Amino acid sequence: MTETLLNTNTHDIQSARMKYVDATAHLSTQPNSLKELIDLIYQAFSTNEVDIDYVRTIMTNYKGDIKEWQQYVKFQQHRYTRNLVDGGNGKFNLMILCWAESQGSSIHNHSNSHCFMKCLQGTLIETKFAWPHGENEAEEAMQEIGRSELKDGKVAYINDSIGLHRVENPSHTDTGVTLHLYVPPYDHCNVYDERTGRANEAHVTFYSRGGQLTKEE
Repeated sequence: MTETLLNTNTHDIQSARMKYVDATAHLSTQPNSLKELIDLIYQAFSTNEVDIDYVRTIMTNYKGDIKEWQQYVKFQQHRYTRNLVDGGNGKFNLMILCWAESQGSSIHNHSNSHCFMKCLQGTLIETKFAWPHGENEAEEAMQEIGRSELKDGKVAYINDSIGLHRVENPSHTDTGVTLHLYVPPYDHCNVYDERTGRANEAHVTFYSRGGQLTKEE
């Protein structure tokens, strides 16, 4: 599946799909290292199209050697952390999220971005929710529309047309580590109250960049 990254005028979708496939058909689907994965992502986003199937394939095929991503693994006692691996070319960014025991995210959207999430360590639970009713509707509990277990090596995908989600580490004894690709990057999203559906804007920050702690949090 191929989608446009940026807002453009209406055009022939099939023609755009073929153009993008022709431009990426030569790319490998088997990254043998984190560096190779990043290189392939850069090549894949040399245009304004995103081939969801291709990106999911290379994310799945990356085996995730702990020696490569250990420098980005940084836990915090009271909340999960977002650790920037590569800032991308303006069309994506790649990061590692670290989940200590029993930590989880709020229910949130993705600000019209594509979100690919690969489990590198542990087992995470992804719970999807339907969008709440409009602002003029009475407050009510949010509707769960799906729940899945994300184990080592598995890749999940979501965008705002699918719904909202929450990610949690259900273990009281084991940590979790996930690799996230956001296309395009974003620095704000909405978080939602599960009991009422009410939204609040949140500014997303990085706990570390390139393995170095930041002062953003």
